[in-house]
Amino acid sequence: MTISRRRLLTSTLFGAAGIGLRALATGLPISFLLDPARALADGLPVCGDATRAQYFILSTSGNGDPLNANVPGCYLDPKITHSADPTMAPTPLTLRGQTVTAAKPWSTLPQAVLDRTSFWHLKTNTPVHPQEPDVLRLMGAIYGSEMLPSLLARSLASCLGTVQAQPITVGASSPSEGLSYAGQALPIIPPLSLKETLLAPTGALGNLQQLRDGTLSQLSTLLKTTATSAQKRYLDTLISSQTQIRSVNQSLLASLDSIKDNSVTSQITAALALVQMNVTPVVAIHIPFGGDNHFDSALTNETTQTVAGVASIASLLSQLGAAGLADKVTFLSLNVFGRTLGPVNTDGRQHNPNHQVSVAIGKPFKGGVIGGVAPVGTDYGATALSSSTGQSSTGGDVAALDTLAAFGKTVLSAVGVSPQDVATAIPTGKVVTAALV
Repeated sequence: MTISRRRLLTSTLFGAAGIGLRALATGLPISFLLDPARALADGLPVCGDATRAQYFILSTSGNGDPLNANVPGCYLDPKITHSADPTMAPTPLTLRGQTVTAAKPWSTLPQAVLDRTSFWHLKTNTPVHPQEPDVLRLMGAIYGSEMLPSLLARSLASCLGTVQAQPITVGASSPSEGLSYAGQALPIIPPLSLKETLLAPTGALGNLQQLRDGTLSQLSTLLKTTATSAQKRYLDTLISSQTQIRSVNQSLLASLDSIKDNSVTSQITAALALVQMNVTPVVAIHIPFGGDNHFDSALTNETTQTVAGVASIASLLSQLGAAGLADKVTFLSLNVFGRTLGPVNTDGRQHNPNHQVSVAIGKPFKGGVIGGVAPVGTDYGATALSSSTGQSSTGGDVAALDTLAAFGKTVLSAVGVSPQDVATAIPTGKVVTAALV
C-alpha cells in the first residue's frame, strides 16, 4: 500500500489531522476535541437511552442470497423447496421456549444465542440487484433517504462516544453494498487495507500513548477553569487510562496482524477491532448464504455457504463473548431480496421481490419468528403480521409492504431511540413489540 493511500485511509477512519486518533487515545468524542470550549458551553451531549445502546455488525448482500429459504417459518408448507443434503436436514430448535424447524446449521447455535435470535420475514419489493442501497434505505421509508445503518450509527454515536458517527464497511463485494451517510457515499475499507493502515511502522496505533498525554495536557487548563462539576465527572468517565491504551495496543495489534486476506473471517476480525477501538457504532460485512444461485444444481452452493455462513455467525458471537461484548453488540442482516421458495426453477432459485429474511441476534431481541410466508402467484411471499404478537396474520396491523419499515423502526426502538425520534425517522410501519425483550 502506498503512503498516500495509507494517509487517505487514515484520514477516512480518523478524520483530518488525525482528530479521530486523538479521540481514540483519550476516549473523548471528536465533537469535543474539535471545539472544547463550545462543547462545554453546549452542556452534556444528548442521546436516547444510553443503557440500551448497542454496536451493530451488519451483514448485507446485493446478491439476493437464499438465506430466506432455510430459516424458521419456511418449513410449515411441504411445497417449499429445500436442499436435500443431510447437513441441511429440517431440524427442531428452540427460540426462547418456542419450538420451530429450520435447516440443521441454525440448530448448532448455542441455546443462549438462539434465545436472543429473531428471524424476520420481510418484503423488500424489488428483484433488482443494484437496488441494494434502496433496500438499506428501507425503500424510501426513512425520512431524508438515509440508510438504516447510517441512521443507527448517527442515533447511537453520542451514547457510545464513538470516534465517528459514520458507519464503516469492510466487506462490500460490489459497489451496491457500499454505505452512505447524510447522502454522501462512504469508502469501502477491506480488512487488508485496514491492517496496512493501522499496523504500518508509522501507523495509527503506534503513538496512542503520546497522543493521549499531549492532548490531555493541552486540555488541562480549559477543563479546570471552564467545565462544570457534572461535565468534569462525565469527561472523567470517558477519558481512557494509560492501562487501557496499552491494552488497546497489545490486543488489537495481535488481532489485526492475523488478517491475511479479505475473507469473512478477516472481515469479522476487522469489525471486532473497529468496535473495540470504539471507532463507529456500525460496521458492515458480507457473509454469503448462497449468492445469485439461478443455476445452483441441487442447491449445492446454497448448502455449502449456509453451513459456512451460520458457522461464521457462531464464530463472531463466540469472539464477542470472549471479548466481553456479548451484551453490547448486535448482529443484523439485511439483503436486497430473497429467493424463490417454490419449485418454479428446477436448477436453482430466482429473485423473489416478495420475501427476504433478516436475522437479528442481540441482547435487546427476543428469540422468535416475526411474520411468515404464504403463496403469492406461483411462489411465496412475506405476509402481513401483528405488531403485538409478531405472528403472521392476514388481518395484521403491519401490511406485507410495511414489514421492511417495521423492521427498521423496531431495531431503532430496541437500542433506546425515543419513540418520537423513531416515528420522525421512519414515519410508516409500526414497532413490533413482540420482538423486543
